[in-house]
Amino acid sequence: MSFFTKIKGVRVPHEKDTASSAPKTLPPVGAVFLPMNMHIGAPSVPCVAAGDAVLVGQKIAEAGGFVSSPVHSPVSGTVTAVHDKLYATGEKVRVIEIASDGQDTPFPDIKPPFISNAEDFIAAVRDSGAVGLGGAGFPTAVKLSVKPEQKVDYIIINAAECEPYITSDTRTIIDSADDIFFGLSLLKKYIQPGELIIGIEANKKEAAEHLLRLSETPENKPLGVKITVLPSVYPQGGEKVLIYNTARRVVPEGKLPLDVGCIVLNVTTLAVIAKYVKTGIPLTHKVVTVAGTAVKSPANVLAPIGAKISDLLAFCETDPDASAKMLYGGPMMGIAVPSEEAPIRKNTNAVLAFAEKQAVLPEEQPCIRCGRCVAHCPLRLQTVEIQNAYLNKKPELIEQLRVNICMECGCCTYVCPAKRQLTQYMKLAKASLREYQDLQKAAAEKAKLLAEAANG
Repeated sequence: MSFFTKIKGVRVPHEKDTASSAPKTLPPVGAVFLPMNMHIGAPSVPCVAAGDAVLVGQKIAEAGGFVSSPVHSPVSGTVTAVHDKLYATGEKVRVIEIASDGQDTPFPDIKPPFISNAEDFIAAVRDSGAVGLGGAGFPTAVKLSVKPEQKVDYIIINAAECEPYITSDTRTIIDSADDIFFGLSLLKKYIQPGELIIGIEANKKEAAEHLLRLSETPENKPLGVKITVLPSVYPQGGEKVLIYNTARRVVPEGKLPLDVGCIVLNVTTLAVIAKYVKTGIPLTHKVVTVAGTAVKSPANVLAPIGAKISDLLAFCETDPDASAKMLYGGPMMGIAVPSEEAPIRKNTNAVLAFAEKQAVLPEEQPCIRCGRCVAHCPLRLQTVEIQNAYLNKKPELIEQLRVNICMECGCCTYVCPAKRQLTQYMKLAKASLREYQDLQKAAAEKAKLLAEAANG
């Protein structure tokens, strides 16, 4: 077990009260709502229609491309609609709605996949429906699709879970550690990394000690898994931060972890893959932390993907009138949800509900040029300069200030004594830069066509 101490970020309240709460199973729900964009990349393509009967684990949507993922039914019942629906982000998304029969009858064709080589393993990962379950939602099969010329020095398992409140990954470690180590054995056999590392924050003592004990057992010791306990400093679980603090490698701007010999997988994603290889049961359910100041009985809840947020909040005795703000994910990087009717997604690791006192944003004050935002930024970005470049409509300067490496972790906003919403300005600056670059590209294409036409 090794320790690193020199990292940038902020110390946030942990609020990990549900860490000792074994997951409680949500009672059967009346219906589920499954968006086709529960991952980064091309949306899934429905392969069922209204009126079709479906069973638990049955594929109901195919991957829509290489960077995509299939979707499986989390309930047995009848498809009531396949249509476009306005989503929380304001965009229209294809949704499959299923009325549950309450029986949870499993699909009879479920069986463990046949795996004899790396190609079979990648296919199994794709068929499992696994995506980044820590929040990013990147299709896992794509991450593991390593070209022959690419060398994987490290596979890093992200068990940091650095956001306040969230403990769903912690419960995976405590409750499903055997799956984690089986998953590690699959990675060792088929991806063949130089080293396997699990990065976990020091505030998860029980989980870290559990991993360390299991790594030393006779069946797991040959894997050579390195358990790296990291300081409890947010955003320890950020991909680039974790890579630096475990493998001591820097991912350059515009590059991927694999470009520096690294693959990072969320610990719960790994457990899902292991379960699928063992049983053939795809990703249909998630352990979701339900917490926040408006929640009377915070808990980790095992829920079907597609269940409504309201189902989980009611199960945890949340007074709807007391909830002034709801989030997918944690308070630092989570996304505000405008309605309790929004569904649990594949990458939903938490649902937080806060009372009015915690939901009201503080009034912004003038910047006092204290430099705290720069001092605490894990990537040392000139946050205020980027904000000013955006406000002054200077996309060229925004580009020079490297806004695209911002991970939107929220550290700058958290430490700002003037309570300025700097993270939001980073997002706006990125959007402004994208628009500028698209216009530049279009202008270049037009100039090229005109030149070609002039030359006959």
